This record gives sequence, C-alpha cells and structure tokens, in this order.
Amino acid sequence: MSLIKSISGIRGTIGGKVDENLTPLDVVKFTSAFGTWLQNNKNKKDLTLVVGRDARISGAMVNSLVTATLQGLGINVIDLGLSTTPTVEVMVPELQADGGIILTASHNPKQWNALKLLNDKGEFITGENGTDVLALAESQDFDYAEVDDLGKYETRDDAFDIHIQKILDLPMVDAEAIKAKKFKVVVDAVNSTGGIAIPQLLENLGCEVVKLYCEPNGHFPHNPEPLKEHLGDICDLMKTEKADVGIVVDPDVDRLALVDENGELFGEEYTLVAVADYLLKNKKGVAISNLSSSRALRDVANSHNSEYFASAVGEVNVVTLMKEKNAVIGGEGNGGIIYPDLHYGRDSLVGVALFLTHLAKENKTVSELRATYPSYFMGKKKIELTPDIDVDSLLTKVEKEYQKEEISTVDGVKIDFENNWVHLRKSNTEPIIRIYTEAFSQEEADQLGDQMIAKIRSLI
Repeated sequence: MSLIKSISGIRGTIGGKVDENLTPLDVVKFTSAFGTWLQNNKNKKDLTLVVGRDARISGAMVNSLVTATLQGLGINVIDLGLSTTPTVEVMVPELQADGGIILTASHNPKQWNALKLLNDKGEFITGENGTDVLALAESQDFDYAEVDDLGKYETRDDAFDIHIQKILDLPMVDAEAIKAKKFKVVVDAVNSTGGIAIPQLLENLGCEVVKLYCEPNGHFPHNPEPLKEHLGDICDLMKTEKADVGIVVDPDVDRLALVDENGELFGEEYTLVAVADYLLKNKKGVAISNLSSSRALRDVANSHNSEYFASAVGEVNVVTLMKEKNAVIGGEGNGGIIYPDLHYGRDSLVGVALFLTHLAKENKTVSELRATYPSYFMGKKKIELTPDIDVDSLLTKVEKEYQKEEISTVDGVKIDFENNWVHLRKSNTEPIIRIYTEAFSQEEADQLGDQMIAKIRSLI
C-alpha cells in the first residue's frame, strides 16, 4: 500500500511487497542502517539503544525484528515494551543510552507502523543524520557481529514510573493544588499505550479517572487522529459522567486534545496556548510554535510581555528554534507540548500535568478557561497544479504580490495580515500548494483560502 522513507524514519503499511510496504525485510534493512550509522559515528565499542512501542497489532512483530537486528549488529538493547513516544525520549538519557527507536505510526490507522529514530539526547535525529541513514539503507553496507559479539538484551518495566515521577518533581507542576480539586477526568486513549500512562499519571495527581478505550490492544475504536469528527463518544460521556475534564491522546501519546465539562472540544490549537499562558504568567520568556499554528499563542505571549517566534513546520525545527531562543515553552498546534525543563519532545503527560495545574490555580471550569483566550478559526485548502509548473517560482510571485505585508519565507510563504494570516507550503511529493488560513470566523478563514487560490491561479 505505502512506504514512506523520510529523514525522521520509515513509515508504512504492514504486509505486501518489499520496498513498497513496511515488510519484515524493510524493518531489518532500516534498523540495520540506523544501527550501523550509530556505530560509524560513535567512538565507543559497546552501544546501547532503547526501544519502545505503542499498542499496534503489528507492534510485537516489528519489535522482535528491530531488537534482534540490533543484537545482530552487536548493539545492546533495552526494551521498554509497551511505551509512549515521550517516555522513550525521557528514558534514552536516563539510561545513558546511545539512541532509541520508537515503534509507532503516531496518528495513522492500525495498518501502519513506523520506526522513529532518536539520538543520545532522546531527541529526533537531524535531517542531515536522517539523510545519511537513508543512504546507508540503500547501500546496505552493513557488518553484522560474530557470535561472541552479539548484543545483549534486557527489558525494563519501570519506564512509566520514572517518566511520571520526573513530571511530579517539576516545580511548575503543583500536584497538591490538583489533588485539592478532585477533578473527575475521562480519558480516551484510542486503545493504545496512553491507556496505561495517562490514568497512572492522573491517579498520582489525585484525580478520579473514567476510562474510555484504554485497553492497549491496538484495535482503534475510531480514527486515531484526535480531531473533533472522531471524538463523539468522549464528548457524550463527559456529559453523562458530569466530568470536569476530558483528555484525548493519539496512539503514541505525543498529541493532547482536551474536552470541556459540556462535552465541547477545547481545540487542539489551544492546548499549547493554555499551557503557555500558565508558564509565561509565572516566568517571562519565549514561546515557540510553527508557522501553521494559531496566532493565539503570540497573543498570549504578548499579554505576558513575552516574545513569540515561529519555526518551520516539523518538530525538529520547533526544537531547534526553542534551543536557539532558550524558550520557556514550545510545541505545535496539533496538541504537541514541548516543555524543555523535562525534555525536548512533544509530551502529552507533562501537558496534562501543566494544564491541570493551570486549571486548578485559575479556579475555573475548562469552558471558562477557554473563554479567556482569543477565538480564532483555521482553514485548510490546497490547489493542485500541473507537473510543468515551477512551484517555487510561483510562491516567489505570491511573495512579491504581498510584499507590503508581514511575510515569512522560513517555510514556504506566510503572509500575516492585521486580522488574519495565510500560509502556503508546497508538497514535497506532488505538484500541490497547501493553503493554511486563520481568522476570527470559519467563514472568513475559508474565504481567505479561496481568495488565495484565485490569486495563485491569476499568477500562473
């Protein structure tokens, strides 16, 4: 069906033909490439990698292939078993490992799986590193270990305990304030590993937990991307249970969506906004998101006399800019919270703890808290072009058309108008320009997208 080789790893559908899908041979090849790349770039003999996976049906099979291949290269493996993306990221430096592999296709449906690659800081490898790994996979220049030099294998079952304790120890997480509120929380973990980790965290915070789809069996009961159209069940259950907060995570628990006490979505874009509001209220600093995320984060940062900067789209780009600006908080508008005091990776667990602290201290309901933020609406459109059209040249023409406006060309072309914005990004795989807009109403956001499509057509 599909195999996507990118600088951040390999993603594909299980079954089918080699090099067209994520088959066992492809898993072995790309694991070998990553392991070999690490061996080539580390000045030490014994390497250790941390491996963890979400609850996908294919997870155990892929895990066996990955761990055995690493051992075959002479690399030691610490297998966390069922885990989350942020937990693996935390455990790599905790265990002083040389890197990590997370087996998850994030929000993709159950037939997908993927290998996400981490460096020794527990962060995604850079684009340059990823290019080198892909080149090694193509050359298949691997040198496997002889029998006396095979890697050792061990398992750990305390990773969630360690991750959660690190969160509870954060000065900005006020567990006592949360416990005093005795929040009733509904959790939709789409039958993946969030069903283990999120309730464990909430119980440590003194919350009453109502579990919805928290059995980590990999049978996703709805589309695993935490969007409004997929979350009718938790919205209904919030009202039935008279709960205070609803928490939704994707299969690998790096995206966090929230539901208010009325069964209404808080808005994925506003997860980061709310957490940033709390942190910047207590510590003036810098907030970072990507160019396609809501302007509401900039507004909140400005309200606290703090600065806001936007990176190119992609977690690696957000993290790079966060380090450059020494940011207090960062993330992406898809519900990804990156809190550098814990680690540089999207982490729904720390997002939950910080949000609940904020909610407790504000002494508001979730809907009342949401009402304190500016309301923006986003639109997403695309324009398909013929293969002969030079998309880069076309974007340059758009940039010149709007040169009097505030423009960023860090990632495509983003035009900031006084009351709205539009972001144009070209696809890397097909002649398409993706058009993201934001305005004070959905109608205005959609109209802005249509106007931009008309402008692009006039420039062809």
